[in-house]
Parts: sequence; C-alpha cells; structure tokens
Amino acid sequence: MNGQAFGQPPDTVSDVRPVAAIAVAPLGFTRRFKLLDWLQLKEQEPGWQRGTRKGHSQAPRVRSTVHPEGDRGGEGHGSSAPQAGPAEQGVASSGAESRVSSAASDSDSAARAPRKGRRRRRARRGKSPQAAGKQTSPSGQQAAPQASIRRPEPAESSPKPQRSQRNAARGDARRRGAPPPEAGQGEEPLYGALDLGTNNCRLLIARRSRDGFKVVDAFSRIVRLGEGLTASGRLSDEAMDRAVEALRICADKMRRRHVTRARLIATEACRIAGNGAEFIARVKRETGLVLEIVSNEDEARLAVAGCAPLLDRECASALVFDIGGGSTELIWVRHPANKDGRQQRPHIEDWTSLSCGVVTLAERHGGIEVSAELYDRMVAEVSERIAPFFARLQAARGEEGEGSFHLLGTSGTVTTIAGVHLGLPRYDRNQVDGIWITPADVHRVTRDLLALDYDTRAAHPCVGRERADLVLAGCAIFEAIALAWPAQRLRVADRGLREGILLSLMEADSARPRRRRRRRRGGKRASGEHSA
Repeated sequence: MNGQAFGQPPDTVSDVRPVAAIAVAPLGFTRRFKLLDWLQLKEQEPGWQRGTRKGHSQAPRVRSTVHPEGDRGGEGHGSSAPQAGPAEQGVASSGAESRVSSAASDSDSAARAPRKGRRRRRARRGKSPQAAGKQTSPSGQQAAPQASIRRPEPAESSPKPQRSQRNAARGDARRRGAPPPEAGQGEEPLYGALDLGTNNCRLLIARRSRDGFKVVDAFSRIVRLGEGLTASGRLSDEAMDRAVEALRICADKMRRRHVTRARLIATEACRIAGNGAEFIARVKRETGLVLEIVSNEDEARLAVAGCAPLLDRECASALVFDIGGGSTELIWVRHPANKDGRQQRPHIEDWTSLSCGVVTLAERHGGIEVSAELYDRMVAEVSERIAPFFARLQAARGEEGEGSFHLLGTSGTVTTIAGVHLGLPRYDRNQVDGIWITPADVHRVTRDLLALDYDTRAAHPCVGRERADLVLAGCAIFEAIALAWPAQRLRVADRGLREGILLSLMEADSARPRRRRRRRRGGKRASGEHSA
C-alpha cells in the first residue's frame, strides 16, 4: 500500500471491523483488492497513524492471507461497514487488539493451506497413499475448497517401467537378435561325422531329435584318394591334393556350424597306403582336422549301426554289405527275439572285409570300355573272394530257409542302380533311401548299363561322369553277392558310416551320468535335503 504500513488501532469500532475482517475472513482474489483500495483511502483519514511494530507485523499477513471462505460474503466487510461514534472508541480499541491477534494465528494456519493442496495433487497423481478426500480444519469442521490461484502443475511424464520389466524387455531384444540355431545356443549341440574313403569324402552335421537326428548340413565330393594305389602302394600327390581341398571345405563347415562333437575317420586307402600316416599329418597341419584310421571291424560295425533302422524285423537275419572304393564289407546280422515286448538291437554274428572295391577292381580290369566277358571276369574274382565267408556262414546257418533273410546294401553302387531302376530324371535321395527291389531288377539294370558306351553312361543323370568308369565294377561286386545269397528282396540304403558315427556319438553322450544340482536354502544346504 504505497510502502506504508498499518498504524495503531483505530479509535472507532467501525474502523476496526474491516481490519479484523481482512485477517479473519479470507476473501477471494477480486474482493481482496477492493478492500486494499478501501484501506488505502482510510490511511489518509486523520484517525489513522503510522508506525507501531505491531502494525508492521500485521501488514504482510493481511496481504498474503487467503482464506478458503473468501468466496462467501467477504464483500459485506468492505466500504459499506457502518460508522461508530466517539463514545465507543475505548471498547473498540481493546476489541481490535484481541481480534488482530486472533487474525495472526488464523493467518498462520491459512498459510499452510497450499501444502494440503499439494498433497491432494499428489494423491490424484497416485504418488501418495492418502485419498484425495475433503480436509478438515483443526477445529473438526469441514474445510471449504481452496479458492486461491493455483500454481501451474508440472507436466506429468510417463512412469518409468520397473527394473524387472526393463530387464525382460532387454532379454526379448537379445532373443530377437540371438545367433542362429547352428551356433548351439539354447538348443541341442551339433555333431559331425566325416568319412574319408578311397573314392569319396563325405561330411554330415546333425543334431539330436526324438526319432534319431536331424541333418543340418552335408557335403560329398569324389576325390579318388585311392587312385593308383593298387599299382604303386602309395597315395599320389594329385589324389592327396584333391582330398585336402575337400577336407578344407569340411573343416570350414564344422567351424561355421559350431560343431561340438565329431568323429573323423579314414578307411581302406589310408589303411593300406605306405604314406598313409604322412597324409594324416598333412591333413592336421593344413586343415586342423585329426583323422582316425579305423579298422575293418570298426567300419563294419558303423555300417550296421547306420543302416539298422532299415532292417526288416520280420526276417530272422539279414546280410548287410557296403561296397566301398577300396574294400567291401559283408556283415551277417541276426535279430534277437523281443524281450519284455521291446525290440533288441541287431546282433552281428559274423563279418568279413574283401580287399576289393569299385576303384581297385576297375583299375585291375578297366572301367571305361567294359565288355560282357570282362564283366564276367570281375564277377568271378569277387565270387572267389566271397567263398570262404560264404562257407563259414553256411556251416552256421544249417538248413535255414531262403525266405528267412534279406539283403541290405549301402553304397554308391546300390543307390545308382536304384535310381536307374526308378528312371529318375535326376538322383533323389528321398525316393531311393529305403526302397525295396529284387535281384532280378538289379540284373536288368546291369545289362542295360553294359549295353551303353562310356559317354552314354556318363550322360545318364543317375550315373554321371564321376561314376561312369566305376559303376560296372560295382555291379559286378553286387552280382557276385546276389549269386552267393539268392535272397528274394534287396533294400537300398542311402546311409552308412556317417549315420553310424552320429548315432554312436549321441548314444555315448546319453549314457554319460549327469550331475544333479542340489537345491540350497539360504546359501547353505539344509540338513536332510536330498537331490530330486
């Protein structure tokens, strides 16, 4: 009020009532300034004096006090207040002092009103457990709504997610950007099986599944590692170069697929070659692969393990043969009787390994131009090698009927014959693996291939140029086997050593005892607690 403070108490009651009304009965924003104008006029009257300490202390309280009841009837305490006479001045003086002191205490409680407003706003925003209900005055009476000008509330930001929610979101993002299943994270480990034979280099990468395994990647290439081995007794430099190049590809595939367990084997060519050990060392040095030269017996067992799902359980026995590049394995398998309603594994009763394969037989007799007479000589040579094993089995079988066994062939020769028999426009493993054919079908296909020259055989989609000079040597080996064991049926298997390696690795891992974690309570194992 122009820098002037309130003076001493007025002489009349009429002059006191507006002052008490300002302190006791808070007013609205507009009415407050009307009263201030009235007080400014009253200061110019003779009865108002400037100066007491009490008046100075009351001025700020009058200005800053806003009572919740300011909207109700505050205007009646304005300039229309009645005037009092001089006789009432003493009474008014003492009454004014008491009313001003009570106004000071009421203004203190009114100054705390904005805090209640803040609590209400927090309650509405959910930051306080107190409900945004009506407040009561210290006297127990219900307080009226706040009538002062509210400060602008800060914009409410979206609540931050809880820590667990943020961690879950990060986990979802990591899962969306996780490495592929081949990395072996969160899934079954990958197994690798490599078979380096006299003619082929084959790789199979798979993971365990409910019905055996699921193939993830595969590789096959004809390398002719045993080329010229029969004449020289050593692996040639060209053949070793071809094999190392294919093995580099296999090593790269296994690294990219993150193969955890693998078995890499080498067969007949490395077994009989004079420089087989040197070649194994070179492979390790240049590719990082450690090849294992397996024995004939291991090779026979792996072949049976890979083909076992295709054995006919209705037959008492079967002859499994694997026509390779440098050797041919013959395995006589018997099916034990079921025990407790469960099928037993096939039992190998006898086996042999013939030191002749498609590569060695074709090098001795020729494979490009093959006449009927040359073909018969190859059949005769193989039959001569089979005779000792056949006699041994005959003595063990006795008078067993012809319908009690079947043939099961696993080799490139057998699958090629099946593809030609089906007339496939190109070789399809899904149509060949597991098919049943008869020895008469094989004889017919062999005669058809003999009637073709080398270029025509190489142009056949199921033969190709890489097998054109070897397929007839394989047919001669198969015909010798069919002559010794004239079965009614032959089952074709496009599987063998690699599948046997994978199944043996998975079976070995399943048989390993697994450590069980003991549950701990409070960081220590409770007494009497046992593992599940």
